[in-house]
Amino acid sequence: MANFRMHILICGGTGCMSSHSPEVHKNFIDILGKKGLSKEIQVLKTGCFGFCEQGPIVKIYPDNIFYVGVTGQDVEEIINEHVIKGRPVQRLLYVDPMKKSPQEEHKDIAFYQSQVRIALKNCGLIDPENIDDYISVRGYEALGECITSKTPEEIIKIIKDSGLRGRGGAGFPTGLKWEFAQKSASDKKYVICNADEGDPGAFMDRSILEGDPHAVLEAMAICGYAIGADEGVIYIRAEYPLAVKRLQVAIAQAEELGLLGDSILGTGFNFKITLSLGAGAFVCGEETALLNSVEGGRGEPRVRPPFPAVKGLYQKPTNINNVETYANITQIILNGPEWFNSIGTETSKGTKVFALAGKINNVGLVEVPMGTSIRDIIYKIGGGIRGGKKFKAIQTGGPSGGCIPAELMDLKIDYETLNAAGSMMGSGGMIVMDEDDCMVNIAKFYLEFTLEESCGKCTPCRIGTTRIYEILERITKGQGKMEDLDALKELGEVIRDASLCSLGQTAPNPVLSTIDYFYDEYLAHIQDKKCPAKACTDLLEYVVIDEKCIGCTLCARNCPVSCISGAVKKPHHIDQSKCIKCGVCESKCPVKAIIKQ
Repeated sequence: MANFRMHILICGGTGCMSSHSPEVHKNFIDILGKKGLSKEIQVLKTGCFGFCEQGPIVKIYPDNIFYVGVTGQDVEEIINEHVIKGRPVQRLLYVDPMKKSPQEEHKDIAFYQSQVRIALKNCGLIDPENIDDYISVRGYEALGECITSKTPEEIIKIIKDSGLRGRGGAGFPTGLKWEFAQKSASDKKYVICNADEGDPGAFMDRSILEGDPHAVLEAMAICGYAIGADEGVIYIRAEYPLAVKRLQVAIAQAEELGLLGDSILGTGFNFKITLSLGAGAFVCGEETALLNSVEGGRGEPRVRPPFPAVKGLYQKPTNINNVETYANITQIILNGPEWFNSIGTETSKGTKVFALAGKINNVGLVEVPMGTSIRDIIYKIGGGIRGGKKFKAIQTGGPSGGCIPAELMDLKIDYETLNAAGSMMGSGGMIVMDEDDCMVNIAKFYLEFTLEESCGKCTPCRIGTTRIYEILERITKGQGKMEDLDALKELGEVIRDASLCSLGQTAPNPVLSTIDYFYDEYLAHIQDKKCPAKACTDLLEYVVIDEKCIGCTLCARNCPVSCISGAVKKPHHIDQSKCIKCGVCESKCPVKAIIKQ
């Protein structure tokens, strides 16, 4: 590293790669080679920088210049102007909409200023496919310290004292979970990483594995030493090919250096890690369904107790944490539990990674201290609502979470606060909604998802979610009745109390929370047969405003069902009995004379 005068870091996460960052990487390599600069300029393909809305991203060290929206055609200009002449390319710098000026360094960009990176510390900084890069940022130092100078009990105490809670959804104390597995007597134990990230709009765990896979491997090995396990399994979706590839590369590299496998660092501690590829079933994110899947069985939850810490994989004591939980472990060991404990709130320590998506200007991956408000995430980091629209609600916790309305945007993000508001932390998905979103329709969307993903093992979930979906379907079609609201609440409570696993227990949350916070919208659908957000197709009408219509006939000529009539230069009319509400007429009207109501 010291032989290079400059380093060019190019985002190699899935998002930027889909936006042609491999072409950017290749062009840098090729053009630097042609100019004879390859020996003094290093080009690195990193993990996700988090600022996905602005990708592909290129960062140049030691200048700390941060380029956004870079294409393959921009590379030669960057090399000629910046690399050779030392003049940043102004047109490729991020322009903050508030400051109205280009921001050269990422620390000056509002998106990053409120973030504290622990789990994402190395993402965007190192080459995830080069173990030397990871070692250069103190990689495997924590593992070496643990297995050479700490007892399992000391390690577990550090994790307990840190206050780290599981980042997969339930928020169970991680140190306590490790302690249960350690105290379970057995001739064989396992460590499992749950990388089955299935929430709509969630990409936190995938990005960590793509950008910093060794951090998870190292943490799993530390956990193995702490609980007395010699084998780890990463359960990951086969539909995450880049993360799978980088894990395979990382495991092979760690084994080659003796950091995984037999007698790690000559200590006699053995630990190997294998991958188990899932087929994309959301229910397999539930830990006991995951165990069945790893064993080759159906992805159905088991009755608990016994819990996995007592009887897990192949009926042996097993510790299961998700990717983000493990990604915090090495930093806690290196920096001490007091350091981690000092971040966050009284009951929710550290930071949380969120996938910020939906109607937000800065779609991306963010990591903030626990206790950060929803307002700060949406407006300071997220840059506000897209198109200047009005913020309406935010869905946290994925299909298992709830919808929090705009009037509660000053809520502090932690486990207890979100639960009290009718939502949950979940794995970290955050879907932002604006004034054009119908909350009844949103509830139906999430119910349809959980209905499709239910394993069908228990009756409350299998039948209950079906009945709820059918009621919501009727309401969004204008066929709802007032008694449907009581039925939704009653069904939701029964499903929550009687389902076997957390998928069913939390499935009613989107419905119950939207009824609580957006009751008027349900009333409008049922009593007025109208959708206030104009999102439910069956309750819409496209109408022509006579005084605006110029009679250009574009609407009539483009209507797929010929339901629009009218003479040239005369106001047109839409036959509502024939209209299929496709919206083509509205999109084609040059004077905006057609509106939906």
